[in-house]
Amino acid sequence: MEVKVKLNNLRVAPRKSRLVADLVRGKTLFEARTILSFTTNKSARNLLKLLNSAAASAKNDFKIDENTLSIAKICVDEGPKLKRWHPMSRGRAYPIIKRTSNITLVLGEINKTEKKAGKKILNSKSKIKNKSQSPKTNLKKSRRVLKTKN
Repeated sequence: MEVKVKLNNLRVAPRKSRLVADLVRGKTLFEARTILSFTTNKSARNLLKLLNSAAASAKNDFKIDENTLSIAKICVDEGPKLKRWHPMSRGRAYPIIKRTSNITLVLGEINKTEKKAGKKILNSKSKIKNKSQSPKTNLKKSRRVLKTKN
C-alpha cells in the first residue's frame, strides 16, 4: 500500500528543496523525521510537515503501522514563478524571478522478506556461467579466422 501526498506552491526554489529531499530519499519514516528535524533549511521544516501529514494519513485512513513505512519516492518539481521588477537608474528595470516548488511524497510499506529475496536474485544474475560466452573470447576467435584465410 502506498500513500501519496503533495505540497504545491512552496515559496522555496526547487534547487534548494532538492538538496533536502536527497537527504531523506529511501529512508525509513523514523530516520527521515530525525534528519529533517535537525536540518537547518527553510524547506526542511515544510518537508517535515508533509511527512508527518503522510504518516497520519497512512495510520488513520489505511490502518498502516508507522514502523513499517519508508519513503518510496520523493519528487521536487518546479511550480509557477512570481515575476517582479527591480527599478534601476535611467529608467531601466531588472527582472526578479521568485521560484516556487511542488513536492510529491510517496510512502510505502517495508517487507523484510522481499528485501532478502531481492538480494538473492541480484547476486545470481550478476555471475557469468561460462567464460566462453564472454564477448572478448568470441572476438579473438574471429580475428584468428580472418588471419588464416588471408
